[in-house]
Amino acid sequence: MGFYNKHVMPRVVHLTCSMKPNMHQRRKVVPLAQGVVLEVGIGSGLNLPYYDVSRITKVIGLDPSSEMRQIAEKAASAATFDVEFIGLPGEEIPLDNNSVDTVLMTYTLCSIPDAQLALQQMSRVLKPDGKLIFCEHGAAPDPNVRRWQDRLDPVWGLFGGGCHLNRAIPDLIEQGGFRIEGMQAKYIPGWRPASFNYWGEATVV
Repeated sequence: MGFYNKHVMPRVVHLTCSMKPNMHQRRKVVPLAQGVVLEVGIGSGLNLPYYDVSRITKVIGLDPSSEMRQIAEKAASAATFDVEFIGLPGEEIPLDNNSVDTVLMTYTLCSIPDAQLALQQMSRVLKPDGKLIFCEHGAAPDPNVRRWQDRLDPVWGLFGGGCHLNRAIPDLIEQGGFRIEGMQAKYIPGWRPASFNYWGEATVV
């Protein structure tokens, strides 16, 4: 799996996450970010074109994959705002307490090994009046779709960079120290086991 993880998977993830329905979701949430933004799981930089430059001062992009960051750095070269990259996972955010105005996650929580620890780190670095903005795919409400998510999850993760199909996104966010202030959820176009989306905002409890 070494060759696949290093050379193939980053491109597969980039292509999958850049499909039209996913990009439409990004357009909904990314412009809500403001001030100093920590983007957890910046990946290949697909969110960068959607930031509202009048609202943000800096984007700090966190991602453990050097291959994904290389793609993101090319996207960042076209940005008109400051972008800084940190090559660490969500569980290891090397920022001070109460130091960012917005934490942004899009299609990230599904693949973080220790989601609870990562969310606790996000709540730590977020200012008391800051916001977590998220858009994630996760557990579907329909029993038949959920059964397929549960069956396919172990194999899916092997080829999808550790992505989980069946994570209960709202529960994870709230257990990680946040209060969800507003959230929408629905199927977006695509393969149903991976297309039930949750998106909204949350604040630190």
